[in-house]
Amino acid sequence: MEGNLLSKSTNVVWHEQSITKEDRRSQNGHNSFVLWFTGLSGSGKSTLANAIASRLYSEKVRNYVLDGDNVRHGLNKDLGFSEEDRTENIRRIGEVSKLFVDAGQVVLTAFISPFQADRKLVRDLLAEKEFIEVYVKCPIDTCEERDPKGLYEKARQGIIKDFTGISSPYEEPENPEIVIETNNSTIEESVEQVIKYLKENDLI
Repeated sequence: MEGNLLSKSTNVVWHEQSITKEDRRSQNGHNSFVLWFTGLSGSGKSTLANAIASRLYSEKVRNYVLDGDNVRHGLNKDLGFSEEDRTENIRRIGEVSKLFVDAGQVVLTAFISPFQADRKLVRDLLAEKEFIEVYVKCPIDTCEERDPKGLYEKARQGIIKDFTGISSPYEEPENPEIVIETNNSTIEESVEQVIKYLKENDLI
């Protein structure tokens, strides 16, 4: 897959834009960056990302949520869940996130993104303080008890193959900017924890 992507990009030349990222940030009145929510299925990534998006909106911070399932309905509907496809899924999201940051917006991404190398690939696409990794930490037993989409049950039955935490590994972040333990914190407390980090680091 990588070879094909590289060969298709051979005769492409970057065209500089007349309006810079700094111009857009100035117009919006805030910084732009990625809040990258990673964690097991059922840990609360999407719920937390959307709650924080609402809080940012109320504070007039332009933002957009990229959710794993939603993106697979469109941009990444051609990808499965093999290790190669998972990597390509995250690579594409990283590039889309970079465009949002360049547009001066905050992008919140809710993806399991199980592999450290894939998350590092996205971090390396962005400048310092533009990638904030939020580890939504929750014991797999709790995630399985919640099982909002019935996926763990199907994975246990062998209906779903390569399911993270059951038949495919999840590599925990080594040095995330933020760790949210959703089994010990309410959604309100979790939102406040993230907002506090953003304000203390002059990101909003």
